[in-house]
Formats: sequence, structure tokens, C-alpha cells
Amino acid sequence: MRGETFGSYEHPRGLLLDIPVAFEVGSLIVLVLILAADLLLVIKRPHIPSTKESALWVAFYVTLALLFAVALWVIGDTNHALEFVSGWLTEYSLSIDNLFVFVLIMGQFAVPRKRQQEVLMVGIIIALILRAAFILIGAVLIEQLSWIFYIFGAFLVYTALKQVFEKEAHGGDAKAESFIVRTLRRFIPIHDQYDGGKLRTVVDGKKMLTPMLIVFVSIGVTDLIFAIDSIPAIFGITQVPFLVFAANLFALMGLRQLYFLLGDLLEKLRYLKYGVAFILAFIGVKLVFHAMHVNELPFINGGHHIEWAPDISNWVSLGVIVASIVISTAASLVANSVESKRTTPEK
Repeated sequence: MRGETFGSYEHPRGLLLDIPVAFEVGSLIVLVLILAADLLLVIKRPHIPSTKESALWVAFYVTLALLFAVALWVIGDTNHALEFVSGWLTEYSLSIDNLFVFVLIMGQFAVPRKRQQEVLMVGIIIALILRAAFILIGAVLIEQLSWIFYIFGAFLVYTALKQVFEKEAHGGDAKAESFIVRTLRRFIPIHDQYDGGKLRTVVDGKKMLTPMLIVFVSIGVTDLIFAIDSIPAIFGITQVPFLVFAANLFALMGLRQLYFLLGDLLEKLRYLKYGVAFILAFIGVKLVFHAMHVNELPFINGGHHIEWAPDISNWVSLGVIVASIVISTAASLVANSVESKRTTPEK
């Protein structure tokens, strides 16, 4: 692959400017501190957040992401800012898809609503750790095996098609969770009742684990599954590891509040999965085109670059991502409105 994979690299439209190391380190420290403060808030004051509180937090994190994009534009260039915004929106839409599974897990294990914030926060931390590991692996693969873009692209197109044609969008996840639950119960004594937010409790003098452990394991497995899907998607937009991790971090920040803000609306976003699938397919195709430009494989075009492959700009990518989210959300709301009018008896 031409150029470097960290800080600056050669873009098809020219060399991107370096992102100062001080900016990278400083911004990550600030974001981790904000996330830590959010975690402490959940631990010290477990409660069910109101719609207003959730909306304010979501607005805060979205504003923070946009300010970060502006900062990138100021210290770097337009391409860096566009790549971050495109990556952030892609990961954000995929993270919203995560929420559907989280709702299933919460319902399946009857997690008290007051304790759901803690579960979501643990899930976010697990997701960050897993995605950081996948990002490092992905960066190494791209550096050493640039043709991996063909595999990433094909995988994203396959994932998109699977999401479109699968009747139960998260049926496989539910089956995986059930298998894990059965396995854990076979080897570990787990009580049926919760004891606040504790992982262990004492029942009739016997130490037992609470269902909270199963919930955390289920959330962790779900995060792992989604990390496998989302990391190739973000690498299809930018190959700068710092931007990849920042996009994931901003997408996960505020996810807990978004869960409570959307609430029952999640099930009403019936067409969102199609919007997400289109984004994944688009990025998959973009990855393949990118690979055609930069890779030399003996079995492809005689080992030469394929110049006729379209060069999809960052502006086009951002437009497609935004349009997919807006259209799928609007279609869901319109369909719900029409259905509501049909089922509501006339006075």
C-alpha cells in the first residue's frame, strides 16, 4: 500500500497532512476522561434517565464529535475532517443497530430498568477494548497485506446482503446468547434473582453468581460480533488508525443515553437495517475499487493497477451515508404513521 498507515498517508487525491501527535494524545486523554466521568456517574447514581436528560447527553456527544471534526479541519485538512465524519456516522448507525440486540438481552434476562445503565456502560467499555484490538490487527493487515481490501470489501457486501434477506435480523445473536447461557449454567451456580448491581450474592449461606454475569457475557459476545462487522467498514473510509479509533469512540459515547432516548422507538425504525445494509454494501464496493487502484496482484489485470475503477470521493461517501440514514429513518416514520392511521378507528 502506498504511503503510511498512521498520521499521514497517500490519498488517491494527494498527500494528507500529518495529524500532530500532541493533538492525537491530548484528544484521546480528554475523551477517556469524559467517558470515565460518565461511568462514575452511573456507578454513584444509578437511576432511570428522563427523556430530557438523555436528549441533552446525546446532543452533548454529537456536538463534541462535530467540534472534533472542526478541529481536524483546522489542524489538518478537509479530507481528514470528511473521513472522520463519514466514519463516525457509519459507526453510529451500526451502533444504533447494536441497540436492537441490547433491548433483546435486557428483555431476555429481565434486567431491572434502574440497572440497565450499568449494563450498557460495561457493554460500551467491552466494545471499546475489542474494537481497539481489531483496529490494531486491521492496521497491521493493511500495512502488510494491502490486498486484504478485496476480502474486507467482499465481507461487507456479504454482510449487507445477509442483513437485507435475513427474516430475523438478530436471530443468530439470540441463539448465540442462549447457547452461552446454557453453557454457563451447566458449570457455574447462577441464581435467578438480581442483587442490585452485584455479580455475586449469598443464598442460604451459599455463594452464587447473579444473572448480571450472564448479561455482561452476552453483551460482550454481541460487541465482538458487531466489531467484526464494523471495523472493515470504517477501514473502507479511512486507513488512519487514529481516525478509525476516534470514530468508534465517538459512536459509542452517548450510546447509553441514546438507548433510553429512543426507547420503544427502536422497534419502529423498521427500515433502518436496510439503510445500514446499503451503507455496508457501498463501502464494500468502494473498498474493492480502492484495492483495484493500489494493489498489484498477478491474477488481476496482469498484475497492473486498474485505472478505470471509479475513484469515490469523500464528499460522495458522506452524501451516500447521510442519505441512507435519513431515507431509511424517514421511510420508517412514514410507514408507522400510515399504519397507525389504518389501525386507529374513526370517531
